Amino acid sequence: MMSFREKYWHYSLFVLIVGLGVTIFVELVPFLGGLLGAATIYVLLRGQMWHLTERRHWRRSLAASLLLAESIVVFLIPISLVVWMLVVRIQDITVDPQSILTPLKHSADLIRQRIGYDLWQEDNLRALLAYLPKIGQWIVGSILDFALNMVVLLFVLYFMLIGGGRMESYVREMLPFNRSTGRKVMREIYLIVRSNAIGIPLLAIVQGVVAYLGYLLFGAPSPLFWGVATCFATIIPIVGTGLVWLPLAAYMALDGSWGAALGLCAYGMLIVTHVDNVVRFIMQKKLADTHPLVTIFGVVIGLSLFGFMGVIFGPLMLAMFIFCVDLFKRGYLEGHSRTGSYPAHPSSGKS
Repeated sequence: MMSFREKYWHYSLFVLIVGLGVTIFVELVPFLGGLLGAATIYVLLRGQMWHLTERRHWRRSLAASLLLAESIVVFLIPISLVVWMLVVRIQDITVDPQSILTPLKHSADLIRQRIGYDLWQEDNLRALLAYLPKIGQWIVGSILDFALNMVVLLFVLYFMLIGGGRMESYVREMLPFNRSTGRKVMREIYLIVRSNAIGIPLLAIVQGVVAYLGYLLFGAPSPLFWGVATCFATIIPIVGTGLVWLPLAAYMALDGSWGAALGLCAYGMLIVTHVDNVVRFIMQKKLADTHPLVTIFGVVIGLSLFGFMGVIFGPLMLAMFIFCVDLFKRGYLEGHSRTGSYPAHPSSGKS
């Protein structure tokens, strides 16, 4: 039995760890996107790092530098190009507000000619002009956060690759399980990370490319921009890409291009929408399929925490939370900890 002095040391150390941990976490909140991004990319590259250092006997610093360059080319440059395209669009709107007001006025005139309702009223225009600066400020702020977190991501990722083996062993020893169960839990965590970090962007890119080809085929305005917008719309279940191609088709119909509008509608319903099912079916064989509710609520949470990067890290964080809750339920509340069992992948909808 511990003496009073030992209890004092024990609980004082616990309070000190919790207090310092909370303080550090609060200060690191602005950089959570970069930290999560580094951890996510590390999980995707750890197999290559092991191959280069253990099989090829490369120096860890050289292997880490090569994989850092790979992550920049494969992950960061494409994301940065998308962000840069948004920056250019925002800059054009700031320099020339008529670039957005003119198409909106044209659409309002088309609607008034077809149904007789005038959207271009003073109250509607005033509300629109008051709302646009808020959107622009949020986007610009998110872009600045994105740039800062990219620097943090690269810095942290390099050192994670250098000391990855020791880091994983330390985390595995800190888990409240025996060694065998801890290894199984770590494998489940890797599966969750791979599923969200690869599955969600892959699905978005495939649907965005397919939609972009349709926009080109049927002569939609600004096909590249709306193709990128379609990528982001895929994160919303049920409606998804229809939030982009359906209004585009309606605009084209109002503009008099009825044939192209009907063609785009048919293309969206028959091709773009069903690509989602095909890609998900293929991913289920390679990766654990992420439940749509995890995706949509994860994105809502992620956007408020991480800005643009929340599209990926929000669902990842929510899936990890569900996994930990399910692990606690199965391992402790249901008494399975004695047998060393652990829960199935929570985001796949399987038990």
